[in-house]
Amino acid sequence: MDKSFYIANLEVSDAPHLHKFMMANVKRFVPYLPYTLAKNLKVEASKDYIIVQQQKREHKHEYTFTLKDVTTNAIFALIILKEIDWKNGIGEFAYCIDEHKENKGIMSSAIAKFSHYAFTELQLKTLQIISHKTNVASIKVATNVGFVWIKTLKNEYAPPNAPTQDMELYELQCER
Repeated sequence: MDKSFYIANLEVSDAPHLHKFMMANVKRFVPYLPYTLAKNLKVEASKDYIIVQQQKREHKHEYTFTLKDVTTNAIFALIILKEIDWKNGIGEFAYCIDEHKENKGIMSSAIAKFSHYAFTELQLKTLQIISHKTNVASIKVATNVGFVWIKTLKNEYAPPNAPTQDMELYELQCER
């Protein structure tokens, strides 16, 4: 694994770095992460977002992790395990990465590691990635890690001020 970064829980002290990361990638994140982006437009808003994410982690509703540069501690990616259905053992990954770190295999490596964590530590059975067909980078991460295309989800995603979109569902099954 690449030694230029490390993975960590999202902490309140990360607010300035999180805000800076989101603002540096605002144009890229608007289509796919409008709600997360909207919650990080100011440093104070990022603190509030982090507190909410920590509460979700404590209640096992959602897990948010950062990828940070080992030299600067700057956040350059987020990975969120969300929509967790404990009864059926299903969770969905959402992720984003700085454009300067894209296409280096970093996110694929991190999702592979978190898939292992989700299967072994959280005892989930199925992991999902839902992506728009035009989000080629996201689909590449899914397929690199071994997620398999399952089906097109009709009218799955409703971006703000835009028509609903069909999304592609990819899944990875735990092999115990």
